[in-house]
Amino acid sequence: MDKNLIRRTALAATAGAASLVLAACGSNDGTSTGHDGHSSSPSAPASAAASQGEHNAADVAFAKGMIPHHRQAVEMAGLAPGRAESAEVKALAAEIKEAQDPEIKTLSGWLTAWGQEVPAEGDMDHSMHGTGGMMTAEDMDSLEMASGTAFDTAFLEMMVKHHEGAVEMAKTEKADGSFPEAKMMADAIITSQTAEITRMNSLLGKS
Repeated sequence: MDKNLIRRTALAATAGAASLVLAACGSNDGTSTGHDGHSSSPSAPASAAASQGEHNAADVAFAKGMIPHHRQAVEMAGLAPGRAESAEVKALAAEIKEAQDPEIKTLSGWLTAWGQEVPAEGDMDHSMHGTGGMMTAEDMDSLEMASGTAFDTAFLEMMVKHHEGAVEMAKTEKADGSFPEAKMMADAIITSQTAEITRMNSLLGKS
């Protein structure tokens, strides 16, 4: 009788241990549950999968559209140091470049992780001209030829339009996208560029 009791107790303990092992194996949510560092092994593939997945067509469109959009803003901002007269315009242009250069790198990294083609450097996606606030080649030529107060006015007017396009693109991403980091970037773009639009309209005397 005692031997049977011991055997039943041992079997119950074994079953309990097996269920715990199965539960641990089934939990692959990317969180670390171990105490000896071994749990990092199963969580690593989950993290890699998250960086490559959990995105949809709207996320891809956002990244592919925002990269050339940002590049054009950076190009416009790059004209300011040698052409603008207003110190405020020069400062704003520097801030735009500082903010959008890193975002271009981030967006490019997402596309690469998703197995998507990154828009080529120098490709302004002419199909976007007239949409999303993108400037035409003629717009960019006229801005490049301007200087002094004429440049300041043209730069501010064009950048307001450009920012308004970016805000709309970001709103579309927030509504339709699924990649958390892209939606966070979109939210940041809406906040920062809306504030810059208000600032630029103020400089234009439109506040």
